[in-house]
Order: sequence, then C-alpha cells, then structure tokens
Amino acid sequence: MSDPPSRNTSGSVAQDDYLEQMLHLIEEKGQVRAIDLSEKLNISQASVTNMLQKLDREGFVNHVKYRGTTLTPEGLEIAQAIIHRHRLLTQFLSLFDIDEDTIYRDVEGMEHHVSPASLQAIEKVTALLTSEPELLNKLKSQ
Repeated sequence: MSDPPSRNTSGSVAQDDYLEQMLHLIEEKGQVRAIDLSEKLNISQASVTNMLQKLDREGFVNHVKYRGTTLTPEGLEIAQAIIHRHRLLTQFLSLFDIDEDTIYRDVEGMEHHVSPASLQAIEKVTALLTSEPELLNKLKSQ
C-alpha cells in the first residue's frame, strides 16, 4: 500500500465528496462537466455550479464557465487522500466478509472522519491480515 497524500480534507464533507467524484470523472472520462457531477452526486446542476464556484474560490479547482473544471494540485491531493481512505477502509472491512452494501454505507461515513493515526493503524492491520491468512481466519472464527 502506498502512503496517503499528506493533506486529508478540505474541511467539508460535501467538498470532499465533490473532489473525490471529480477525480473519478477525470479518470473515467478525461474531464469534469457539471452535468456529470450532477448525475454522480444526484444533485441539481445549479447546486453543482454553486459548489464548483465555491471550490474555485477556495483554490481546490479551476472552474471556467462553459469551459469545464480542473482540479488544482491541492484539490487533487485531497481527492487522492479521500480515495485512498475509501479504498483502504473498503479493503479492511472486506477481509471480514461484510456485505458490499454495508461496507459502502459504512465507508462513506468513515472516510471523511478517520484520523491519520487511525488510518495508519488500519493500514498496518490490513497489511498484516492480508499477509497472514491463518491469523485472519482465527479472528473470523472468534
């Protein structure tokens, strides 16, 4: 597992969700359009535009009306940190055969609030349990 980016959050769960989804859209489609964010987040286009303008003012994105939106280096760092936390927490919970819907709901709540110290501990435990299946089986049987 790679080290998470140093910046953890924008300070807002909603902003973090936008930045995370923007990076996913860039990876999937090569660009970010308000309509795509609107669909991904199930939010009106007007609300998306308002948030993009706010993220632009705060330095997390470069938003140019009718031209699109790009992540700034700081916005990219936060998006990568959120995605790293999401993937790590999903991997950890998956070790214990928890159903996907429960994992998704739990991770969506946890990914924005887990501290760097707790995340590091979860990462170490995940690595250990992945490398030692007999230990994982022993934990699961208790």
